[in-house]
Amino acid sequence: MNFRMMTAAGLALMLAGCTTTTGVARNEVEKRWLGQPAGAFFAQFGPPLADVESGSDTVYSWKGGYKTRRIPAEYEKSADGKRGKRIAAARTEYLSCAVQLTVSSDYVIRSIRIAGDRKRANGPSWCEEFLGGAKTE
Repeated sequence: MNFRMMTAAGLALMLAGCTTTTGVARNEVEKRWLGQPAGAFFAQFGPPLADVESGSDTVYSWKGGYKTRRIPAEYEKSADGKRGKRIAAARTEYLSCAVQLTVSSDYVIRSIRIAGDRKRANGPSWCEEFLGGAKTE
């Protein structure tokens, strides 16, 4: 009986030690940056706006990726291939991305939360495209 209890306790301790400290990536940004050095992120995209100490971790607020994107007007297509009636007017999108990075004391990104983003109907959001390297159509 003692041997079974010791084995069960050992197995429980072993499984408890198998948890990851960075979590599971839910989007392209997390997939690209979880577990990476924060210095590489800030070197590529610029310094953070603010930081707050939270125990042994530091939470950095970052904003960037400013871009103006022109979306052309959409027209319906007729059977003979000519342009028909206008469906949607041309417009301009002003894009930016805001994230909060939780960085451990050894300066490794433990979590990255998207705080401000522009979603698209089809394809990646602007943060996923800019920070995660996702390809657009």
